[in-house]
Amino acid sequence: MASQIDSRIDLNVHATDRLDRYLAEHLPDLSRSRLQKLIEQGQVQVNGTLCTSKKAIVQTGDSVCITVPAAEPMALQPEDIPLDILYEDDFLIILNKPIGLVVHPAPGHEGGTLVNALLAYCGDNLAGIGGVQRPGIVHRLDKDTSGAIAIAKTDRAHQHLQAQFKAKTARRDYLAVVYGAPTTLTGTIDAPIGRHPIDRKKMAIVPEEKGGRRAITHWQVEERLGNYTLIRFQLETGRTHQIRVHSASIGHPVVGDPVYGSGRSIGVNLTGQALHAWKLRLQHPITDAWIEAIADPPSEFTTLLEVLRRRANRSDSD
Repeated sequence: MASQIDSRIDLNVHATDRLDRYLAEHLPDLSRSRLQKLIEQGQVQVNGTLCTSKKAIVQTGDSVCITVPAAEPMALQPEDIPLDILYEDDFLIILNKPIGLVVHPAPGHEGGTLVNALLAYCGDNLAGIGGVQRPGIVHRLDKDTSGAIAIAKTDRAHQHLQAQFKAKTARRDYLAVVYGAPTTLTGTIDAPIGRHPIDRKKMAIVPEEKGGRRAITHWQVEERLGNYTLIRFQLETGRTHQIRVHSASIGHPVVGDPVYGSGRSIGVNLTGQALHAWKLRLQHPITDAWIEAIADPPSEFTTLLEVLRRRANRSDSD
């Protein structure tokens, strides 16, 4: 990796404002949260005096100097893992993540992740964006969920994209094959999700007063397949395992889900749950133009649909 050095930025204040707001406005390539951390870490001086309060007020005529330390060297190693690119420019990249690929390193998955692949593909460009272990990652997909995922290439893009997901202006549509047949064609699940009270590796419906966070999932039937259904889910919030937990909570777990599923065999070999992030719609972080990326489902997902269609047709003809 290329060596990096600290950078120093000098600013002359032309209006009264709170320090962190002033810096965020005049340094758009750095997120406000990162600027606040730099202030707390003693990297900002006002009129030559160290200032560690983000709420400090700067006034016209003040001189502000901020030091941005070089990004921490990443212990992660670049790995030449093929990427299915749906969209790319100098600011972001949208990929179709395959089943089985972990997004970022974690205990037990130090290598072979999407981050390792991105480091090989993007080189030094991701260093320091969004954290050392998760460079560029804006949102995540479970290991065994395939589909569209957005990666930021600059700190400014990372900040903008994260704000879209927080404000719910970015839209995520998923396709899933579930057990059973819902009695209605559309619906909304509004149920808080939190860590399972007994099995800490799982999530569950947990009341907000007991630590659950509000979670909202909209759904609509795309195709009825006998005792199975192809459903399109739209996330309004983004909790861990949200679709899988919500779908199971209404009696229609995702086919192939080893954690929240029924455990029934369907006679089709699946390497993950039949859940696919099909469409991602967001605003470009620089131009504000809308981008819509559509990720083709993996072959095993389409094979599952073909098998269930044949079964449903045979059943109808009997």
